[in-house]
Amino acid sequence: MRKHWLIGGAAGVVTLAAGLALVGAQDAQRVANADSPESYASGQPIAFPHNQHAGNEPGQNNMNCMFCHFSAERSVDAGIPPVSTCVGCHQVIPGANNPEEVQKVLGYAERGEPIPWVRIYKISDHAHFPHMRHIAAGFECQQCHGEVQQMEVLTERDPAWGGDNMGWCIDCHRENGASDDCAVCHY
Repeated sequence: MRKHWLIGGAAGVVTLAAGLALVGAQDAQRVANADSPESYASGQPIAFPHNQHAGNEPGQNNMNCMFCHFSAERSVDAGIPPVSTCVGCHQVIPGANNPEEVQKVLGYAERGEPIPWVRIYKISDHAHFPHMRHIAAGFECQQCHGEVQQMEVLTERDPAWGGDNMGWCIDCHRENGASDDCAVCHY
């Protein structure tokens, strides 16, 4: 009896491992594609027009950055909205300007998949940029990210962004009376 249990258990473990390997390979491929702007016609899986959502011109929605990047005021990361946030609006606002892109959003929601956005802004792994501290100090998103509310689909960083250059950060800290001690950003 014990022998049959061991054989059945071993077969179950092998089946589970094979299934996890397949799912892992699919997730790895999805992540690999998400890190490759070339894999999407617009550079992003959804051609998300920041100007249409955050712009304040007539016909634009004038949304605050933190409506979507909800954790910026209380976290190190600014956060990316879950697809349910997008769907929450687009159930009411159908997307007359770009229905194909809204259909992509709805497709991700129906499949229960997060949108695999291509990351645009990232500092080095050995440094930290706590968004909440900068927001609490009164900085506007545009001071680092540029006039995002005037940009269409983000495929590259604002040329003025110097977040991958430590000197840019130190200059900003000194100009604003913030500490330039190494441990402030490297902890």
